[in-house]
Amino acid sequence: MAGFLDRAKEQAQRGLNQGKQKLDEVQAHRAGGDLLKKLGAAYYAQQRGTGSPQDTQQALQALEAHIATHGDAFVHGGDHRG
Repeated sequence: MAGFLDRAKEQAQRGLNQGKQKLDEVQAHRAGGDLLKKLGAAYYAQQRGTGSPQDTQQALQALEAHIATHGDAFVHGGDHRG
């Protein structure tokens, strides 16, 4: 009986770990999408004369830092790491 409970506990823990990993991926995907939108907004504002090249560069650097950490899957829709 103890072996059965140990296996069930291990399976439950694996399921929790997989769920957490998926949640982390979804959150990173959303954060990347938000950074991409901010870059687009900064570039648009710059082109209209209401933004600055510094704002665009700052948004680009934030996006590149995110990609270096989490990969660029949010851009391509797949799982392309770094």
